[in-house]
Amino acid sequence: MSFVLSVAVIICAYLIGSIPSGLLIVKLTKGVDIRQIESGRTGGTNAMRAGGFWAGLGTAIFDMLKATVCVWLARGLIPGAIWLEIIAPVMAILGHNYSIFLLERGEGGIQFHGGAGGAPAAGGALGLWLPSMFFIVPLAAIILYFIGYASVATLSIPLVTIVIFAIRAWIGAAPWEYVLYGLIAEVLLLWALRPNLRRLFNGTERLVGYRAKRKRKNTDYSTSSSSTPSGSS
Repeated sequence: MSFVLSVAVIICAYLIGSIPSGLLIVKLTKGVDIRQIESGRTGGTNAMRAGGFWAGLGTAIFDMLKATVCVWLARGLIPGAIWLEIIAPVMAILGHNYSIFLLERGEGGIQFHGGAGGAPAAGGALGLWLPSMFFIVPLAAIILYFIGYASVATLSIPLVTIVIFAIRAWIGAAPWEYVLYGLIAEVLLLWALRPNLRRLFNGTERLVGYRAKRKRKNTDYSTSSSSTPSGSS
């Protein structure tokens, strides 16, 4: 019975993760298909580009909660099943990145659409230990704003998760298996962000936050300076 229930939880976790919140929120608020905007991903960053700040924030929160709920579902139905608590949010990340609800048949065969997995990766950590949100969310926000790359901020989430649960496991406050969740999440995010990493290494990755504002300001200043005629001597 527990095996059947575990399989049911895993399937439910994937389906919950597959809910395309960014697509739904942007469609309802702006009437556009987020898959046709910028990166085409359905996560919070692209939702912000397509629908504005509140659409992006709402998408990020909902995507986080998807994985959090999956952890709580596994823990509530089969208490003490640590491996299931890890697998459930991993499946939510997979569902988010490769949503069954956004399955399409393209020229190259079957194609999945979704996000990069940052928000559900954070949500899984919150489900495992709720106070982790006070470390993960602020650090990711700081990295996003000051470093200026959404991909770097996204990849920082599992890394912070690993550190948090390694420390907690070291002091005996959490099982070491939770560290594995962070490692698996990092691998999944690295795979999903391959195009971003190529642009990052090539110096063509899009900037956001403080550095983007500074770059625009410098560009505007250079443009205005070059368009101003020099005085005669």
